[in-house]
Amino acid sequence: MPSFIRHPKDFWTGVIFMIVGLAAVIIGRDYPMGTAGRMGPAYFPTVLGGLLALIGLAAIVRSFFREAEDEIGKFAIKETILILTGVILFAFLIRGAGMVVSVIAIVLVSALASTKFQWKGGIALAVGLSIFAILVFVKLLGLPIPIFGPWFGE
Repeated sequence: MPSFIRHPKDFWTGVIFMIVGLAAVIIGRDYPMGTAGRMGPAYFPTVLGGLLALIGLAAIVRSFFREAEDEIGKFAIKETILILTGVILFAFLIRGAGMVVSVIAIVLVSALASTKFQWKGGIALAVGLSIFAILVFVKLLGLPIPIFGPWFGE
């Protein structure tokens, strides 16, 4: 690592943020932008990607001035795989099993990535988030997402 980079964690975090943010801006160029009052499909990813790229730039600049408190640790492969598995499982289950089963699955599988995971707290969080998701997305917003899907006879 070059000596002018004093905080490698901030530097690499900034690089990742900039790559993801700029990718969103570049992908959003293929869609109509619209205006702030009448947003097109490119508006949200472009604005969000731009903000993410600015945050990344700030982290990179900060890495030149701030001293590192600790070394860069290992990449958390097991934890990353568990979280991605939870997201994929949610996407697979949402239509067939419904909102309740999907939210419980994503919360529990993703929570397994934590070193502080406990079943009692994980189940309580999963049930609470299922109730919250049903209230917000199904009841308040009226999205056509089944609470329990066709796999359970609904």
